[in-house]
Amino acid sequence: MAESDRVPIVFIPSLINPPQVLDLSESRSMLRHMAAAGHDTYLVDWGAPTATDRALSLDGHVTDRLIPMLAALRRPPILVGYCLGGTIAIAAAALHQVAALATIASPWNFAGFPSGDLAEIAALWRGAKPVCERLGYVPMEALQSGFWALDPQRTVQKYAAFSEMPPHSDDERAFLAVEDWANEGAPLTFAAGQQLFETLYAANASGRGHWRVGGVIVDPSALACPTLSIASATDRIVPAAAAPTLTESRILNLGHVGMILSQRAPELLWHPLSLWLSQHGG
Repeated sequence: MAESDRVPIVFIPSLINPPQVLDLSESRSMLRHMAAAGHDTYLVDWGAPTATDRALSLDGHVTDRLIPMLAALRRPPILVGYCLGGTIAIAAAALHQVAALATIASPWNFAGFPSGDLAEIAALWRGAKPVCERLGYVPMEALQSGFWALDPQRTVQKYAAFSEMPPHSDDERAFLAVEDWANEGAPLTFAAGQQLFETLYAANASGRGHWRVGGVIVDPSALACPTLSIASATDRIVPAAAAPTLTESRILNLGHVGMILSQRAPELLWHPLSLWLSQHGG
């Protein structure tokens, strides 16, 4: 198939961390794997918000940032969203014609989170909101503390494993690259953070069918395009029970980041996803 005949594939990362998770290094890059397989791939970089962006909500990221990017492509694309990027991708697909949609470790039905995790997240936001409102953004440090609180034992275990890695080994370099990625993200705008914590986590507007973006209620079951949800049974950041209900679904046994970057990711995620994309013109 000529490159001009391929459907462009737009990979949409989370707003919370840099997009490099999908292209971390030469040996650990889902994007490079997809390009090598012949797909016409694009990666969204949300950039860093400025002081004038404090009122830019999650809805605004869809209508004001993502949709214009998609409209500039030569034909309706396939969207692949990771984590919160998948949530945003579903909203975009409700507003803009797309050829297909795949989500990876993406939250949609927030009632699928354990009640204890929801309580931790609510307490985090209650404590952070006054400062975030004054700043106009939600710092990465506030977000990271919430992730650590969801599974503190795993946080301790990963650093214990790091202490046993051979110096200058591939495993050590990969660990450091992941940690740099996880801690270097741009802040969320205040409006996006408030909507994430209050409209989605607390009120479960998306899961209850109440999330309205661009004047449209976002309903994954109403999407006309082929859809695929990929979740993990061992993901503590986004439990499989919180994933959207799409036309097709697959459950893996890799962690939230491991789905993208682990040594088993090419076999269990990259290659099967590449085949699915090819089936839909990508």
